[in-house]
Amino acid sequence: MRDILVSWLTMLEIEHKIGNRRVGKFATRNGEIKTPFFMPIATKGAVKNVSVEDLKDLGAQIVLGNTYHLWLRPGDGLIAKAGDLHRFMNWNGPILTDSGGFQVFSLGARAEKNFGKSGVKLTEEGVEFVDPIDGKKYFMSPEKSIDIQLNLGSDMIMVLDECPPYPCSYEYARQSMELTIRWAKRCKEHFHKMVNSKSETRNSKQIPNSKSQIPNDTCHSERSEESRTIEVGAEKNEIPRQARNDSNPDRPLLFAIVQGSVYEDLRKECARRLVEIGFDGFAIGGVAVGEPRKHLYEILDWVVSELPEDKPRYLMGLGKPEELVAAVKAGMDMFDCVIPTREGRHGRLFRWKESNFESNPNNQITKEIKNNDNRLQITDNLNFYDTINIGNEEYREDFSPIDQNCDCYTCQSYTKAYLRHLLRTDEPLFLRLASIHNLRFYHKLMEILRG
Repeated sequence: MRDILVSWLTMLEIEHKIGNRRVGKFATRNGEIKTPFFMPIATKGAVKNVSVEDLKDLGAQIVLGNTYHLWLRPGDGLIAKAGDLHRFMNWNGPILTDSGGFQVFSLGARAEKNFGKSGVKLTEEGVEFVDPIDGKKYFMSPEKSIDIQLNLGSDMIMVLDECPPYPCSYEYARQSMELTIRWAKRCKEHFHKMVNSKSETRNSKQIPNSKSQIPNDTCHSERSEESRTIEVGAEKNEIPRQARNDSNPDRPLLFAIVQGSVYEDLRKECARRLVEIGFDGFAIGGVAVGEPRKHLYEILDWVVSELPEDKPRYLMGLGKPEELVAAVKAGMDMFDCVIPTREGRHGRLFRWKESNFESNPNNQITKEIKNNDNRLQITDNLNFYDTINIGNEEYREDFSPIDQNCDCYTCQSYTKAYLRHLLRTDEPLFLRLASIHNLRFYHKLMEILRG
């Protein structure tokens, strides 16, 4: 096979390390990012209830866009006409886009409920699915996922993977892992084909709009092991791990996703084989899908030891503040989660538990993070933060901020009593103020972890 692949840009410059916790930075074509970091989720090109100006003010370095949703509405072709997702949403920092695979599978059951059609059919070539909103059928392949993300102008592109449900049998997890690896190879090959083509013809036409429907044939599967049997195909030709030169240093970065459910040998094997193929970064997927917390920490231990030191490591879809601390101490660098905005919308607000923690070098969170242990032993009563339900009666006449230690716009400007009033009267302003506060809490946590 012709060696079409450029060399990897990565990349992660580790500035200091304590145990497995790494503090560093890496470059993207839209700016440098300090690690570890948290990514607010801009599902449809916007983080719920906050503006890009708010995001900059609260310390966001990067946002995460949802390939599935942006592909269907407004369409990657339209966003490409706008320039890219950065211009479309007026965000000038880096953007990571997921592959769309998780949403395809997770929304399949909703489509079946709405339209009486089986939502997802998984094959070697890709995945057929029904849009849960209008009932139309679509098809996504590894190559199409790459095309969509290139049209969006993503700075970090995720390969298409298959996220197995929890629980699932060892046999199913093995099949799923093998498919994920084959898809990763196809994504890498197509990614470099398109990137090299664009670098050679800078003024050529935009990538064709990848949004297309499939014929209205029968589509059958639920989000279950039995109904999502994988049609196994032949391995593609082996892809060279490295090429000699990088002809396009401004290209996006490509991340692989380690799967394998809760099985140690599968997780380690998947990580080793993806590392051998070669990517700019590596993600751990298939967590926070219903498995007990103990499995999360086991998976981190299994996978991190197999990943290269100079590549960013991304833990997908997680999590609570104490889980992020544990993951950083295990050696992870990148995180995303809906928790801060979702909890905020329901009136649950985070706050630092220890007073004056900024000026106290012996505060609880600093001690938890900066010891020399390889990882933090998480318990349910970890006490560096707590949450309050701002709708409670006790805050009716509380004219203090949510958190005297917080420097966010909400805490600098408004009281608990006012926020309670907004929540209980369904004022939309509450959604913005609560989201700003919780997102700032998460970004402040990342700043402390980097400190």
